[in-house]
Amino acid sequence: MLTLILVTVLWAFSFSLIGEFLAGQVDSDFAVLSRVLLAAALFLPFTRWRGVPGGMRLGILVTGMLQFGVTYLCLYRSFSYLTVPEVLLFTIFTPLYITLIDDALARRFSPVALLAAAIATVGAGIIRYDGLSDEFVTGFLLLQVANFTFAAGQVGYKHVMQRYSLALPGYRTFGYFFFGALLVALPSFLIFGDPDKLPATPLQWGILGWLGLAASGVGMYFWNRSACRVDAGTLAIMNNALVPAGLLVNLLIWNRDADLLRLAVGGCVIGFSLWVNARYHPRARLAVTR
Repeated sequence: MLTLILVTVLWAFSFSLIGEFLAGQVDSDFAVLSRVLLAAALFLPFTRWRGVPGGMRLGILVTGMLQFGVTYLCLYRSFSYLTVPEVLLFTIFTPLYITLIDDALARRFSPVALLAAAIATVGAGIIRYDGLSDEFVTGFLLLQVANFTFAAGQVGYKHVMQRYSLALPGYRTFGYFFFGALLVALPSFLIFGDPDKLPATPLQWGILGWLGLAASGVGMYFWNRSACRVDAGTLAIMNNALVPAGLLVNLLIWNRDADLLRLAVGGCVIGFSLWVNARYHPRARLAVTR
């Protein structure tokens, strides 16, 4: 639990760094690719190549493609349409997706999670009550794809690690996670990347280095390893803890002129949606895997 808290603090600063220094200035595909390459390089010396079941390798590769590759490509693009506080608030949907994915894997269905998602959508609309532009809708949808794949990666990694029990520390196989992300990030940069929008200052390069090694490499590893040891309720709470932590960092340091009343009202409605899910969903507090 303590590890999840520490990673949450680390990621809270990461959101603001992306929004203030990289979004709109550095090509989003290159930013994601650089993070993947640095994180992969960090784990490459520790990666176990022999004695790892093929199914385990494939499973970790897929979770990396989802939780890092697809998630961060969509996340970076959403910053072009949304403010940092909006991006943070709209990540609150992730726990709902964790519940839905868990139900799908167990061949169950509960309409409560969908009701909660609808309430949260109303909260998102309140935050932008002056009109939902095409740009806002695009950013919102991009972020929901990011939320879904981030949730799928967390649930998937836990399933994979519980299915394959090896007498190996987690860091010996976590490199496959970033190799999977590379399978998404590299083609995306080659196809959609803009070579004219590479980092132009030492500060931008330094931020990318920090995000790649610390936030991505170290952060992703300890988050996923800790997620394997907690129940779904705790994991959902920690996914949401990023919202107030990130908002606090962004509003106090960079965005003091934000419409706090609108953010507060919309955030409360979104928070109410989570209460509905936790209160009435019969499995909201059960473990993600069995």
